Amino acid sequence: MQRRAFVALAVTALLAACSPAKKEATPAGVTKLKLATDWRAEAELGGYYQALATGEYKKRGLDVTLIQGGPAVNVPQLLATGAVDVGVGSNSFIVMNLAKENAPVKAVAAFMQKDPQVLIAHPDQGINGIADMRGRPILLSDASITAFWVWLKAKYQFTDDQVRKYNYSSAPFLADKRVIQQGYATSEPYLIEKEGKIKPAVFLLADSGYPAYGSMALVPDSLIAKNPAAVQAFVQATAAGWKSYLYGDPKPGDAAILKDNPEMTQDVLDQAREKMRSYGIVGKDGEIGQMSDARWAEFFKVASEQGVYPKAMDFKKAYTLQFLPKGQ
Repeated sequence: MQRRAFVALAVTALLAACSPAKKEATPAGVTKLKLATDWRAEAELGGYYQALATGEYKKRGLDVTLIQGGPAVNVPQLLATGAVDVGVGSNSFIVMNLAKENAPVKAVAAFMQKDPQVLIAHPDQGINGIADMRGRPILLSDASITAFWVWLKAKYQFTDDQVRKYNYSSAPFLADKRVIQQGYATSEPYLIEKEGKIKPAVFLLADSGYPAYGSMALVPDSLIAKNPAAVQAFVQATAAGWKSYLYGDPKPGDAAILKDNPEMTQDVLDQAREKMRSYGIVGKDGEIGQMSDARWAEFFKVASEQGVYPKAMDFKKAYTLQFLPKGQ
């Protein structure tokens, strides 16, 4: 969850400079790409790791170096300086914030059709839906207050006096049954169940109409102009990686994740992968990586009506549909 707080604060870094990404081609004509993820190695990044481990990038003429994210990795800044060629954007607000600041970068694919964001409640509090949380204290990060909280206030008439500071620990939630906590469907509910010995009530915002995408591939305009074939190849390979990771043999991706992040465990990977399938977070054949003008328009309408973006802003400069996966 901390990745959202960190990445969202880095948007203005792209305004300083956005030089063309530096690439070195091998004698065989392979295009080298550096990919920065938005957090430490985990199942939520499994498609990228799987594509690398199973050779999906290589067979499409790409030599991809994966740079693991974390609290010290600023994805927009890496894109701005040309240190990386592709970055993972966690949510639609990050992408739209870049467009608001006229940053020369675009989302070229969305590898999570549903943002994994959830609200978590205690099971014995009579909360059967998000609307039942009105008036309850809700633990939120600073970044969440300027992101999905905007949608919650618009749809459910939540008020700012419900907000409590979320410090990325579930201890306050476990200590007070009235408290609601933010989280990822693939992470916090499982950890709460293990640590607190309770099965929490979990509500995926996307299943109540939250229109944001997740895990978007962000590419500088300079790379799109200079090497569109490499961008298309990256998107195709990553889509194949996600399909293989969720619906094939995930062992290559898991091994790469565990190597990059020794703190990760196999049980966490296994349950996260199952959650991504059961919630339809990534999607199935024909859905993986897809985006649409209608979906982006829906997202922008909600956010702009709440004053997050000027209503006259050209939201379409935040993304391009030119490179969407074909024939998965």
